[in-house]
Amino acid sequence: MKIALIGYGKMGKMIEQIAIARGHEIVSIIDIDNQQDFDSEAFASADVAIEFTSPTAAYGNYLKAFAKNVKVVSGSTGWMKEHGEEVKRLCEEEGKTLFWASNFSVGVAIFSAVNRYLAKIMNNFPQYEVLMEETHHVHKLDAPSGTAITLAEEIIAELDRKDSWIKGQQLLADGTVSGTNEVASNQVAIESIRRDEVPGIHSVEYNSEADRIIITHDAHSRRGFALGAVLAAEYAADHSGLLTISDMFKF
Repeated sequence: MKIALIGYGKMGKMIEQIAIARGHEIVSIIDIDNQQDFDSEAFASADVAIEFTSPTAAYGNYLKAFAKNVKVVSGSTGWMKEHGEEVKRLCEEEGKTLFWASNFSVGVAIFSAVNRYLAKIMNNFPQYEVLMEETHHVHKLDAPSGTAITLAEEIIAELDRKDSWIKGQQLLADGTVSGTNEVASNQVAIESIRRDEVPGIHSVEYNSEADRIIITHDAHSRRGFALGAVLAAEYAADHSGLLTISDMFKF
């Protein structure tokens, strides 16, 4: 399979290594300093482009890839509120393909399935209050993480007593603390911590007067995310439309 990379930071470089190891060819690498390569024959020859950039750049990158009839796998977050409906229309009405996920890790996909099932059970036990916590490296600017938001939305879909999530307490690398986890009874608080070079830790806690239940996914490195993105590209090569992890993994 021919793969183009859009974004060539740490994640892009790891995706490149894994893709080559799995027998794929990297035909184009586009970063901030060579945007003109979207118009190159090399980029147009790609079966799939894997995109990891920023919320402000992602949507434009999708349009540039779609214009060349290149399918896209993307882990960029923060664009959906403004452009989600248009991307959905492009995929459903104009035959474009976007495989999007806030987190491509196979372990996170499994964790997400456990999260949904646990929330379904806990819907019958209102004495348990739910709280979420996500920890990432100091370079991560957005909070909460896209993965934490996805997990929170899964909980809200199953818990009748919750209808929204809210940014909870924020603990920055310099020790600065802001916000609070004290939220309304219908809300789920997501606490965010920025520390060292942590790839990503997500925890969901159900707490009652009697006891506490916690599930946690702790990534050892970015490798799991990168491998998942390559697996998604392999899946997208043979499928079309607006795709996500639940299409690839049937839990």
